[in-house]
Amino acid sequence: MFIQTEATPNPATLKFIPGKPVVHGNPIDFRSASDAVNSPLAQRLFAIAGVSGVFLGGDFITVSKDDGEWQHLKPAILGVIMEHYMSGAPVVMDAAPRSSASSEEFEAEDTEIVKTIKDLLDSRVRPAVAQDGGDITFQGYRDGVVFLNMKGSCSGCPSSTATLKHGIENLLRHFIPEVTEVRPV
Repeated sequence: MFIQTEATPNPATLKFIPGKPVVHGNPIDFRSASDAVNSPLAQRLFAIAGVSGVFLGGDFITVSKDDGEWQHLKPAILGVIMEHYMSGAPVVMDAAPRSSASSEEFEAEDTEIVKTIKDLLDSRVRPAVAQDGGDITFQGYRDGVVFLNMKGSCSGCPSSTATLKHGIENLLRHFIPEVTEVRPV
């Protein structure tokens, strides 16, 4: 098994591509070992000293560190991913979709604006962000302000503010005049 490794714009995060499906459906973001109870792979990755986050995308795994150097962590992470896939164990035991829809906040009269925001995020933003090992999801819209949740390599990335302000905000304002600002949650 060959696992590709790619750098991300976030120096505390690396992207691992196992060449096999990781999760079906929505990506899953684990910010701590206690969040990872339904993922044997994420649990094993959190057992490595220095690992602070695991993000499971459709065909990639993003691992964040809070301590240690990548030259020491990377071999251990590669070993865990390879062993996991060789074992045949599931990446996620609970296949129930994790939806953020219940936490979305917006007024009923803004439904069309929100639909357009989500369409633009899904078609133009999320594919580009996934290439960098992350994800951005809609969390709310109020008084012209769009609230987005940054996950994976995007969470804590030094360039995330620039991505939000100069990229996503400009895109949304161009297509949706009602949008005045984009903020992370």
